[in-house]
Amino acid sequence: MNRRANDPALDPRARQLLRALIGRYIHSGEPVGSQTLARHAGLDVSAATIRNILSDLEEAGLLSAPHTSAGRIPTAQGYRLFVDSLLQVRPLPEGEVARLRSELPPGSGTQALLGSASELLSAMTHFVGVVSVPKREQFAFRRIEFVPLDAQRVLAILVFADQEVQNRIIQTRRPFEAGELERVGNYLNTHFAGRPVAEIRASLLLELRNAQSEMQALLAQSMELAEQALAPDGDDMVLAGQTRLMGVQELADLDRLRELFEAFARKREILQLLERTVRAPGMRIFIGEETGLAPLEGVSLVTAPYGAGGRVLGVLGVIGPTRMAYERVIPVVQAAADALGDAFQAGEGAVGEGE
Repeated sequence: MNRRANDPALDPRARQLLRALIGRYIHSGEPVGSQTLARHAGLDVSAATIRNILSDLEEAGLLSAPHTSAGRIPTAQGYRLFVDSLLQVRPLPEGEVARLRSELPPGSGTQALLGSASELLSAMTHFVGVVSVPKREQFAFRRIEFVPLDAQRVLAILVFADQEVQNRIIQTRRPFEAGELERVGNYLNTHFAGRPVAEIRASLLLELRNAQSEMQALLAQSMELAEQALAPDGDDMVLAGQTRLMGVQELADLDRLRELFEAFARKREILQLLERTVRAPGMRIFIGEETGLAPLEGVSLVTAPYGAGGRVLGVLGVIGPTRMAYERVIPVVQAAADALGDAFQAGEGAVGEGE
């Protein structure tokens, strides 16, 4: 998890009080007062001493006191310290791990796996499940066919090893006859089937440079068609459970909720945030303004990368209120990432071996 080097130093009593207060607040959603903590924190100290410690925690920026209550609630900085050094996370129970694996079976096809993963994350946490879609060029392709549409448009049909099929319209510089398209398709299928898409373009360029004259025409045609047919596709993500946030007490402000739903619809900013987590190993947790995105200032994002064959394919996670049960959400996200990666790994070579 993304720990901070500048966490304030707290003595054991202050740490125990902060842990107890945040635990109570996550459970009840109500500001927590000194009398409540005196009963539940497990410290043999007076309520006056507890009030003094809470005052110190508030000065440190870890707690705040709403005007309408004598109790206190955690700030984003308080949650950060709680998640990084006070939280006790246990592995997900075996029964729930088995449920994840049974509903993410190998051979389901990429889109089906991603949809199931986002739905499971949402169902198991009661918040929003999000999964970034792997870049298509990371997958091996099984077969390609070209179909002439009109004078300068060709339909490319790509079948990938993970059972996904993509249709792409190609604009060509000149008309292609059906026989030419068949020869190009046969050449690509014979020489490149089973290799990652990202690898094919580079190999074609190298072969074109080294080709003898009799092969250059076919390779040039293959290059023209393959450049568009095998071009990287746009980033995307799969979301599930957005409406669950409408019942969250902390997100009751309609303007804030509307901004959040607009960010879900645009996808771009959230995808950029997920992309940041791909480059860092392990779990990442963004709390409130740590996301750097105004619409997400009132929520937390718990993420983990998933992958197969030694490479990261994407990121999955949960978006929910800052007042979430982190000890529950974190193991669900990690177990889902492991199960999704294993499903891809067992997909019989769906992911290319790399360059």
